[in-house]
Amino acid sequence: MSDMSSVMTASSAERTYRYLRLAVAGTVVALFVAVVAAATFVGWLPSISDYFYTPARSIFVGTLITISLALVALAGNGVERVLLDAAALFAPLIALVPTTVAPGTVPGVEVTCPRSCFPAAYTDDVAVGVVVYLVLHGLGIAASVLLVAARQVRLRTVWLSLLFAVALLVAVAYTWFAMPALFLMWAHYVAAFAFFGFFAAAAVLAAFPRRGARPGMRFRVAYTAIAVGLVVVLIVFAALIPESMTIELPVVLLSETAALILLLVFWIVQCVEKWRNADGVDAPARPVARELSDARRT
Repeated sequence: MSDMSSVMTASSAERTYRYLRLAVAGTVVALFVAVVAAATFVGWLPSISDYFYTPARSIFVGTLITISLALVALAGNGVERVLLDAAALFAPLIALVPTTVAPGTVPGVEVTCPRSCFPAAYTDDVAVGVVVYLVLHGLGIAASVLLVAARQVRLRTVWLSLLFAVALLVAVAYTWFAMPALFLMWAHYVAAFAFFGFFAAAAVLAAFPRRGARPGMRFRVAYTAIAVGLVVVLIVFAALIPESMTIELPVVLLSETAALILLLVFWIVQCVEKWRNADGVDAPARPVARELSDARRT
């Protein structure tokens, strides 16, 4: 009994990372539930992103902001840190800059273009969101620099993430203030592609880490399948999006659904593999299934 207790007792750090991973998985479930609930009011729309313009908006924005914060906490070290930090930077842009809309596809949303464009009524919402995004992330970069200067954080562990963050913020600020029409038209799509692209790369690194012991075969297979699935989804989405308005199948809706399911599976696998991990995403950890098996043998 004492052996079982020692195996199952989790430290504070273990619980923190454990709950963060579960929270990310839970937010994806929450988004799906919100979309299905909103669909009972407005019907099935061409994409999940279109549900920003429905009663699901609060959940849509809240889940992406939550994912962003959790990813920063889970980033770990090395290349994995850069990938998850980058994904965390793009998640709020998906939430704060809604997708373009085709005429007549979203009830109550009016656009004045023949195919797809940004609803002018939401421009002020984006303006506020972008300013908050730039200010908060700018403060985050400044805080990181101060921590490095105070020798609380090692520069070699954060310099690449900081460099990427600065470059992205400069790009966002420049395109928003200098080319707002272009920003409104493409920011959502670019952010979504980058977000899931970085996760595909993170899945590859999870399967074949640069340092430390490799995960078990079943985890390598799962991570590889997730990475391949995300790449396929992004390729299909990119190839068919220009023709999506003339295709009967809801290409964008299916692509986004598949990408979110793969994201959910990624974090479920992370939870199982790193259940007793107290040091972020890239530290070696014994899978919970092995812990339980060892406990039963003792």
